[in-house]
Amino acid sequence: MKQTTSTILMVEPASFGFNEEAAKTNAFQRRLPDFTPGQIQDIALLEFRNAVNELQGLGVEVLVIRDPENAVTPDSVFPNNWFSTHAEGKLITYPMTTAVRRMERRTDIIQQLKEACKCNEHVALEYFESQEEPLFLEGTGSMVLDRVNKIAYAAVSPRTALEPLQKFCDTLGYSAVTFEAYGPAGELIYHTNVMMCIGATFAVVAMDTVDEQDREKLYTHLTTSGKEIIEITKEQTYHSFAGNMLQIENKQGELILVLSKAAYESLTEQQLDQLRAHNEHLLALPIHMIEKIGGGSIRCMIAEVFVPTA
Repeated sequence: MKQTTSTILMVEPASFGFNEEAAKTNAFQRRLPDFTPGQIQDIALLEFRNAVNELQGLGVEVLVIRDPENAVTPDSVFPNNWFSTHAEGKLITYPMTTAVRRMERRTDIIQQLKEACKCNEHVALEYFESQEEPLFLEGTGSMVLDRVNKIAYAAVSPRTALEPLQKFCDTLGYSAVTFEAYGPAGELIYHTNVMMCIGATFAVVAMDTVDEQDREKLYTHLTTSGKEIIEITKEQTYHSFAGNMLQIENKQGELILVLSKAAYESLTEQQLDQLRAHNEHLLALPIHMIEKIGGGSIRCMIAEVFVPTA
């Protein structure tokens, strides 16, 4: 079992923009009234294509899926929220909070994923959406996975409910470590992956966003599982998406930490040195429009593709 993969999937957007419904639970989204919807889409597309080129240039296999031309899915650039793949041979799809995001689930992508990751089982958790009291779990946004130790770290929120989280854990033999963390307005932080990243040998975490009663529990689980904790601040999290990183690898087996340019520039030299000790490459990608309008960063743009291990 490995924490990292060299194959990822990214979705090229056709209608990227501000999602009014999603903004109700995502305090990280920003309106940019000086830009037209067409300009926002064009800039986001340039940022996306540059990110793909940079990743491929470092030897990462990127499966690019394009939105249909007539798509009305403003958040499709963040596919990690609606599916995940696993070396246990499972493909999992998730219950999404906003109706427009449910349109991102495409049978053609699911079929391509089944072939790419050699998944022998598709576990569909979206039935939680249609319960009398709907519950949500937005993939590896809601959960930050320690795949080697089979731990799902989850900050509970309107987008991350305990019942579907437990179903995920039961399906894959994971244990859940839950806690509360708070966003810039004191709200429950909408996705765990904006304040936390798990690598093979380290964990980046904005511990000062975590409820004081939960900090010792979180710290203990991370250190017990062998991770060096690299702390970032809530300011770095709220303003620069510093926690929204992902460790992957290239075809040569070199470890790459992918983060946004804004996140990189917010980090101190000490934090950067700590990260360099665990990675051959720090890949900082400029995605300012996607971050501001979408309220998510580069980790959200990358869906990992894992194939079953022998």
